[in-house]
Amino acid sequence: MQIDDQAAASSEDANTTSTGATMGFDFHAHQGLAVLGIAIIAMGEEVGQEMAFRMFGHLLRFGETPIKRIVPLALALCYVSNPQLKVLDTLSKFSHDSDPELSYNSVLAMGIVGAGTNNARLAAMLRQLAGYHARDPYNLFLVRLAQGLTHLGKGTLTLTPWHSDHALFRPVSLAGLLTLLVSCLEMRMTFMGRSDYLIFYLTPAIQPRLLMTFDKDLKPLTVTVRVGQAVDVVGQAGRPKTITGFQTHTTPVLLAHGERAELATDEYLPVTNLPLEGFVILAKNPSYEKPAA
Repeated sequence: MQIDDQAAASSEDANTTSTGATMGFDFHAHQGLAVLGIAIIAMGEEVGQEMAFRMFGHLLRFGETPIKRIVPLALALCYVSNPQLKVLDTLSKFSHDSDPELSYNSVLAMGIVGAGTNNARLAAMLRQLAGYHARDPYNLFLVRLAQGLTHLGKGTLTLTPWHSDHALFRPVSLAGLLTLLVSCLEMRMTFMGRSDYLIFYLTPAIQPRLLMTFDKDLKPLTVTVRVGQAVDVVGQAGRPKTITGFQTHTTPVLLAHGERAELATDEYLPVTNLPLEGFVILAKNPSYEKPAA
């Protein structure tokens, strides 16, 4: 009799535990983290991004509901501060979805994809979403947040963890992004609950996308630079041109995603061999001769 009572009590505890797990964090975390893992592997590499985008399309079409909810976050991680048209159209479509979790993640992903770009098309999409979700406080909060991210630093900041023309990677930036995205696996209980401060974990990922030049005394120096679309010159003989369709500007100048800058004259030389990006220290070229008037 005592054994039967103990068995009944243990089964009741098991039922209570399973019910609590269902009401708590039972959100198929391993599936969501696997989807984010695809984005981590593919980010920063164009061919990998194209392959990942195709995989995400298959997951949205054939995947289970918990997987579909995480795909917008994976797209955001794969295209941070890189608002490509196909990505914006995909996220805009799912921001009107009947599943609230999928809609929340899509709206937040739109903000991360366009962070600091002042993208006019994305801004128009978000204004339309603000009217569509006017009576939903959760979605409206995320729309306002996405609008703020789109105009991050009035267009002078970015969230991308890559710098020096994708030659170097900032692990701290990726950690900040992942902290926010992992918390969105169960957004109602974390990010949109009492843990709304998790948005501030994006702070380590914020960096300027300005090109500013200084002399050896760290005083601002105004020089002429050419800014254009980057060209892949790996494996090409000689000294091929590294940019195409360039325009001439004077520093400081903003660099968009996929753009590269080079000095327009030989009057100054950078003290490092890294691409011109961020804060650059220049030194006088001792062999420079001013052209005759």
